[in-house]
Amino acid sequence: MTVRVLLADDESLLRMAFTMILDAQPDMTVVGEAGDGAEAVRLASRLRPDVVLMDVRMPGIDGIEATRRVVRESPASRVLILTTFDLDEYAFAGLKAGASGFLLKNARPEELLAAIRSIASGDAVVSPRITRRLLETFAPQLMNGGGPGDDTRLGRLTAREREVLVQVARGLSNTEIAAALHLAEATVKTHLSRVLDKLELRDRVQAVVFAYEARLVRPGHVRDEGGAGRGQS
Repeated sequence: MTVRVLLADDESLLRMAFTMILDAQPDMTVVGEAGDGAEAVRLASRLRPDVVLMDVRMPGIDGIEATRRVVRESPASRVLILTTFDLDEYAFAGLKAGASGFLLKNARPEELLAAIRSIASGDAVVSPRITRRLLETFAPQLMNGGGPGDDTRLGRLTAREREVLVQVARGLSNTEIAAALHLAEATVKTHLSRVLDKLELRDRVQAVVFAYEARLVRPGHVRDEGGAGRGQS
């Protein structure tokens, strides 16, 4: 399958460099280029790319608002945010807006290609631990009101699925969750797939954001099913 990529960046030279790298791959093609957020939204709607490579600092509509609109209006397209620092507030805002991950602008070409392929296949780019570290840095912005059970979608989960969601939000990989809950890794993957489906979420990153917003997880503290807490490892 050829991964169709839309580039959104206000620097034409950078777009040219990305195009050269991506078009040189047998499984990728650049289907369009946008110089600002508004154009990115329009092109995403018209071209239906698999992945939108989105810069955050653009004139007019910035990459965060553009991401929010692309996710809403072109749900089949996944967004990869380009940012300067891994704990940048822009990276946090991009994930909250619906991006499937973020990538540092100084990433090596092979990292860029791997990230695009990962997102196109339905996976998230940033590792669970980096996602958790980023969200804990900006957690107060996620936790303004609400509490466990306030989101009615939580009622769709079984006790085990909710437990898996909490472990995902703690930053554990599938292998680590399997060990912690004494499950087969394949079983963890099945539970996570059901969690995403029931909560109407796109990927693992969005599951972590949801868990913080639902206050199932707090910085330095994990809420278990009985309401008691235990410290983060």
